[in-house]
Amino acid sequence: MDFSRSLLLFPGLLLVLIAAIEGWVLVRRGSDYDWKGYWASLGDVLGRGALNLAIQGGLTGVLLYGIWNLRAATLDMDQWWHWVSLFVGQEFCYYWMHRADHRIRWFWLNHSVHHSSNQYNLSAAYRLGWTGKLTGAAVFFGPLVWLGFPVPYVVGALSVNLLYQFWLHTELIGKLPRPIEFLFNTPAHHRVHHASNPEYLDCNYGGVLILFDRLFGTFRGQRVDEPPRYGLVEPLRSYNPLRIASHAWVGMFHDLRLARGWRETWLTVFGPPEYKPTAAKKLHI
Repeated sequence: MDFSRSLLLFPGLLLVLIAAIEGWVLVRRGSDYDWKGYWASLGDVLGRGALNLAIQGGLTGVLLYGIWNLRAATLDMDQWWHWVSLFVGQEFCYYWMHRADHRIRWFWLNHSVHHSSNQYNLSAAYRLGWTGKLTGAAVFFGPLVWLGFPVPYVVGALSVNLLYQFWLHTELIGKLPRPIEFLFNTPAHHRVHHASNPEYLDCNYGGVLILFDRLFGTFRGQRVDEPPRYGLVEPLRSYNPLRIASHAWVGMFHDLRLARGWRETWLTVFGPPEYKPTAAKKLHI
């Protein structure tokens, strides 16, 4: 293993260890910690790592470097405002990518894996699915590349965003001081995002910041009378990493077999995740 790859491996192992410590703390406090879910998340990490080595850049890399070849400018990242602009621009693009992850089935195919854990804990933070490079959701960062931000910097900014979100996936941290809760994404905000209660669906999409949710009307705070219920709307009970990674794809292909006409076919793939062809709705009656 080369040195650069070992640098990437160490933080991952550290996060897995921290998640195990959280589980130990929760058990010591008398909570029913889902250790099978912990190991399923680790299986997701290992499967994703193996596929990433095989696929390398995937659809996302092809698209982003294709956009780079058509860029309007080139930023050398040698000015302070380049970095501030990258941070704000990345947050803006992440918001819309994450919103699309929830509202367009093609992107939900992979993102649903992240929401499949029926407990809310740190191990769910790195349960990210195996097919992200196939669905290509990171193409939402294409505008930053076209404006001249180099692809490695854009991808690096996204990686920092995702690393920040690790600590959000816990119930051990309550509400933080009001100015922090107003500006930043916090565990309290992200718990609502992960809830499957009808009142909490499709909200709080921010990464580091929560400001774009407030701006675009998708912010929702937790109600005192409505504790979050975690997992998918139709809970996934399996702990098999392959089943977790593929369940949404299996469901889509099942619906595609029942779709009639181009409109139903299109909506089955690119419509909202809850869309069902007419024949599939009849089967659920």
